[in-house]
Amino acid sequence: MTSIWNPASCDSKIKCCYPTNGKPAEDFGILGLWPNYNNGSFPKSCNKNARYAETQISDLISSMQKNWPTLFCPSNNGTRFWSHEWKKHGTCSLSMLDMHSYFQAALALKEKVNLLQILKNAGIKPDGGFYSYEAIKEAIEKGIGHTAGVECNIDLSGNSQLFEVYICVDKSGSKIIDCPIVPESKRRKETVEFAVFRSESLLDEKSAYSL
Repeated sequence: MTSIWNPASCDSKIKCCYPTNGKPAEDFGILGLWPNYNNGSFPKSCNKNARYAETQISDLISSMQKNWPTLFCPSNNGTRFWSHEWKKHGTCSLSMLDMHSYFQAALALKEKVNLLQILKNAGIKPDGGFYSYEAIKEAIEKGIGHTAGVECNIDLSGNSQLFEVYICVDKSGSKIIDCPIVPESKRRKETVEFAVFRSESLLDEKSAYSL
């Protein structure tokens, strides 16, 4: 599963908009649950007949709005984002997970792995300060008991900042395992920022953010 640090989505040159249900929490959000091969490659769009049907996950929507928010522009309610994730990635898990099970598995993992608390326990707090990249990665791996990938992006001031965390799970989508291949950040630096939301990062609804 890939988690994204919400403030880092907005404090970058790529534009963002808060969802229509309000500003997301200053927390990690779900970016996606993506089936992968052991060599690091991944299948995509595996079943065009398996359409996204929100009526099948109506009981999960409130939790998805909270834990799987969209920061794409223009501001929206998340349906387009979730539909994209299902069509591109979720349909490749149909041998193990139907639509409801797919989204439920991602939400359960988010609840099981509290990345923000893991980092806070290691003294790494979202305060706009700078922390060792290795310390962040080590804290996460110690907290989950397995290897993980940490990706950075660049903020509006040109600083490297914590952006995404990759955690691998088994085919059931529930048991955390070591990643066969650990993604390494292309923008990795010795120290990275743990960003906070900045009001000037919210862009007008004319901005575009491609999926």
